[in-house]
Amino acid sequence: MRSDVVKQGVERAPHRTLFRALGLTSKEMEQPLVGIVNSFNEVIPGHIHLRNIAEAVKAGVYSAGGTPLEFDTIGVCDGIAMGHIGMRYSLPSRELIADSIEIMVQAHGFDALVFIPNCDKIIPGMLMAAVRLNLPSIFVSGGPMLAGHLGSKNIVDLNSVFEAVGKVTTGDMTLAELEEIEERACPGCGSCSGMFTANTMNCLTEALGMALPGNGTIPAVDARRIHLAKEAGRKVMELLAKRICPLDIITKDSIHNAFVVDMALGGSTNSVLHLMALAHEAEVDFSLKAIDKISRSTPHLSKIRPSGEYHLEDLDLAGGIPALMNQIRKQLNLGAQTVSGKTLGKAISGAKVKDNKVIRPLSNPYSPRGGLSILFGNLAPKGAVVKSAAVVPEMMVHRGPARVFNSEDEATKAIMARLIRAGDVVVIRYEGPKGGPGMPEMLTPTSLIAGMGLDKEVALITDGRFSGATRGAAIGHVSPEAAERGPIAALRDGDRIKIDIPHNRIDVELSERQIAQRLSQVPKFQPKIKTGYLRRYIEKVTSASTGAVFK
Repeated sequence: MRSDVVKQGVERAPHRTLFRALGLTSKEMEQPLVGIVNSFNEVIPGHIHLRNIAEAVKAGVYSAGGTPLEFDTIGVCDGIAMGHIGMRYSLPSRELIADSIEIMVQAHGFDALVFIPNCDKIIPGMLMAAVRLNLPSIFVSGGPMLAGHLGSKNIVDLNSVFEAVGKVTTGDMTLAELEEIEERACPGCGSCSGMFTANTMNCLTEALGMALPGNGTIPAVDARRIHLAKEAGRKVMELLAKRICPLDIITKDSIHNAFVVDMALGGSTNSVLHLMALAHEAEVDFSLKAIDKISRSTPHLSKIRPSGEYHLEDLDLAGGIPALMNQIRKQLNLGAQTVSGKTLGKAISGAKVKDNKVIRPLSNPYSPRGGLSILFGNLAPKGAVVKSAAVVPEMMVHRGPARVFNSEDEATKAIMARLIRAGDVVVIRYEGPKGGPGMPEMLTPTSLIAGMGLDKEVALITDGRFSGATRGAAIGHVSPEAAERGPIAALRDGDRIKIDIPHNRIDVELSERQIAQRLSQVPKFQPKIKTGYLRRYIEKVTSASTGAVFK
């Protein structure tokens, strides 16, 4: 066993005495040591219940002859971090999570790992660590939150609160109505209930083959979530016995499968960043153009909030990710390995759709193309990403004057002051991986625009990124970013910007010569933060087009 390095031989007596100090018996030390990588904390609603999940995982490991040892990682709640300096730490936390897990596992000689994430950057950070360490591993998330209710038919969630702020600003909602939504939108533990980044990534972990069926959709409060956790604990011991490791599962085929499912779901744009970062960690070549090709050939079959009216609990009742994958099996690499011990094709073969409104048949898709689109053009030579599933038809093609802001705060103040007009294209730059730093999410400005009823008339583009809760013509990840003198840095108020999502284009009506001339006059970028982790992050991080990974 790998753990022999910390427990076998006369020279390891000091190590064993420290294990005995934990309460471990000789029998427990003879068994495989299984690291339970928990992201529990008392800050994030999606993680507040993860101690219960961990206890269930441990029970599964014990029952299968392993000795579980739990340790924690950090975790940021994007909702709480939104709109202030905290959001600049969210994406950078992904690298720290991967690094800290690597340190703990290498220092303590684990034989296998069970990862317990739930929210945004924790999931990809753990996936990256799993690939890097390449020990038998399995994922089990904490599950999605239930939607909130204002009466029998008025269903609300976190995004409802952000958009309600915009309605209060325009006078279309009272503060008392906002307070009622605030009290009901998030009724308990779990990752926020729409197809936001956390739930997108937990669903895609199933598609990658790293989690058992139900991982992405079984509600946090459902007893089946505990059953799933126990089974994950047992299953990791099977993976250990068979020596099945993450690099046997996370391959070009499985990453392809994840993007196919992503397109069918219309998931968060952040999934592009995270899956590309995972591909980089696994040394798999996967480009934005390859993702665009998948989007063009994958039908969009399910619209979950914010794109549609349904929530994760509805998707679960409709058959979950296995049923969705069975609908699009011709687009998938069915021979891909999974932690279930079966190929993907066999794992989903019996899954059936139980509600054709939540998961549409191939004969009646929302769109013949996927719910995410990759755009290129003279404004984004290396690409940009839009959640096309959440764009109203009248904004799929748009031409309008740029309203340029050098930070999210500037743009938010202008929107709150009602200075944005119908037809405008709001540009928020210097918010990319280096410029932000940390590529902050822009849920506040997009939610204000939607709440004010301008999402059918105003577009927003940025070198930053968007929350999975964003809806409207919100185009992010514009690359190269302004801090690296990308064309977005050349824009001025009034420049005419053309957006053509069906044809995957985003352009400014300037010649290449004009863009080059303007860029030559742009002052050298000065980092906004010059101390601490973010200073080091600025030095190491690469473009959004490559997943914002470290050099």
